Amino acid sequence: MKKNTLLFSFLFISSIVFGQQEKILSRIDSVIKKYDMIGVSVAVVKKGEIIYTHSFGLKNVETQTPLEDSDIFRIASISKSFSATSIMQLVEAKKLLLNDDVSNLVGFTVRNPTFPDKVITLKMLLSHTSSLNDSQGYFTLDVINPAKNADWAKCYSDYAPGADYKYCNLNFNMAGTIIERSSGQRFDKYVKEHILNPLGLYGGYQVGALDSTKFVTLYEYDSATQKFTAAPMAYNPRTTEIEQYVMGYSTPVFSPTGGMKISATDLAKYMTMHMYSGNYKGVRIIKKKSSRIMQTPVSDGEEGYGLALHKTKKIIPGKTLTGHTGSAYGLYSMMFFEPKEKFGIVAITNGCNPVYIDDFNQPLRAVVNVLYEELIR
Repeated sequence: MKKNTLLFSFLFISSIVFGQQEKILSRIDSVIKKYDMIGVSVAVVKKGEIIYTHSFGLKNVETQTPLEDSDIFRIASISKSFSATSIMQLVEAKKLLLNDDVSNLVGFTVRNPTFPDKVITLKMLLSHTSSLNDSQGYFTLDVINPAKNADWAKCYSDYAPGADYKYCNLNFNMAGTIIERSSGQRFDKYVKEHILNPLGLYGGYQVGALDSTKFVTLYEYDSATQKFTAAPMAYNPRTTEIEQYVMGYSTPVFSPTGGMKISATDLAKYMTMHMYSGNYKGVRIIKKKSSRIMQTPVSDGEEGYGLALHKTKKIIPGKTLTGHTGSAYGLYSMMFFEPKEKFGIVAITNGCNPVYIDDFNQPLRAVVNVLYEELIR
């Protein structure tokens, strides 16, 4: 009886998707034209199942190659949640504590010079409440290491650690370093072994370890000329840097803050794991307690920022969603889910006219609302 019920549910959902396909295509095509989107890949999850995936537009403008569901994007800041998830695994393994002093974890002093007695903790890094900023850059730890940069003090804001929220990429490149130093495993390999492989996902942080034919070309939009320019540096293999890699220090080479490459479909599976409190189809990545910690706001930043996941009411009217966005090299990405109603949507574009409304990319928000209205509501 149970098997027949599941089969009926599957066929019912499939018929809905098939029946709505033309309307979805038409509505999203209108969004694509309105905002000059190069391409967009989407995936919709309902009650733990991916009920819809589709790719619209082009993977590469120069070759006129169409975008496909299996193609992979550099997803930018959604990558941060992979780093935070890894940290929670190490906390569960008792190799780390969220209240650990970051100075002890990275091997050099990490202190806001205006508040030298205030410890900066690992949890502060993951919640952007560390008082660090990106004014000196974030592609190397040298910027904040007092032994390497005479202007290291400029990496700190003028408020006490823990007292306020400031989004900072350096926080997560440091978190990636801490993953290496506490696990003894190179950052990219740790994430692959402990998150991607168990979930059966194709992707990763090391460009050279991935099939380059799957990379989606990213295009940066110039508002002055209204033209797009390809951004090949999004997939820079950094071969020389990796050859000279220093474990526990060179980690920003892989960009724990933004360097994950993955398809929209596989990102939706990862999202579903978070939606189901750390478990995806019987594979537990983190414990329920760890999942709850990640999704619980530490500050009111971004409407309520936890550990690389935040709340928002600004995407789908009347819904409080949990997730993250990303933007870099012309790419824009969204990964948001409703943990109680058990639906979630991933949308990624490789280039658009990036109109922002209420702090969110309007082209992607429009796509997400079409998918919600046609497939969830």
